[in-house]
Amino acid sequence: MEPLELRRAVAAGRVTASELGLRVDDVVVIHDSDRVALSLVPCGVLARVAPLGQLADSEFEVEVARRLADVDAPVAELEPRVDPRVYVRDAFAISLWTYYGPVESEIAPADYADVLLRHHAALRQIDLDAPHFTDRVAGALREVNDRERSPELPDPGRELLSDTLSGLSAAISAEKAGDQLLHGEPHPGNLLNTRRGPLLVDLATCCRGPIEFDLAHAPEEVGAHYAGADHGLIHRCRALNWAMFSAWRWRRDDQMPDRDHWRAEGLTRVRAALDRCGLG
Repeated sequence: MEPLELRRAVAAGRVTASELGLRVDDVVVIHDSDRVALSLVPCGVLARVAPLGQLADSEFEVEVARRLADVDAPVAELEPRVDPRVYVRDAFAISLWTYYGPVESEIAPADYADVLLRHHAALRQIDLDAPHFTDRVAGALREVNDRERSPELPDPGRELLSDTLSGLSAAISAEKAGDQLLHGEPHPGNLLNTRRGPLLVDLATCCRGPIEFDLAHAPEEVGAHYAGADHGLIHRCRALNWAMFSAWRWRRDDQMPDRDHWRAEGLTRVRAALDRCGLG
């Protein structure tokens, strides 16, 4: 967020929690992008604060968390001392979660795969109206194909991303027999190592698709520990995921830190992933 908007977001998170009876002496910014994550001290709460334009996404995330809590999924919990809903203040949508202090040890590939196996099993137990992964691909494709939305994307990169997004999306979705609810983006940044064990966060990306779409976000070693995974499909999904990631970075209004580096690196990763699939 821009500095002024960030200060307003921090204030909105602090006041909202305080008015709900939670003690807030300090606020630490954990993550700052198009929405922010705030550690509220000493009440032990994580506040997710997003512009009001993302209200629907925030409400969807809270609903996913509520339903997964009922089936013991390995996910971060909503703050139990307040109503499990999204609060609106000063043009921000605010949700409150349990804060988990970091555990320094790394998550082994087998443990990573176990979390995804248990999470996918939990997702099969709930009924939720979630978008198909191809809807997300279509959103990325709109950014690529609209020069006003991505004015700095060079023509070779635009062609690469457009062809990859449209071609792989169609190929992967051709057979939907194995589709189910997914996390959507279970990359290492969304898997916390906690004293309760590894927990998934950022549940707003929940969508439908093959389990390989989720596995493609994890380190490559993880797929070998997930029984029944199609490794060729994982590689194709990884190329598609890098194409989506790259498409978001070339948006005119993208706010990811170190965006210029990831613009170039994203295109490089797409080419490498396509070569790995034999599609370069």
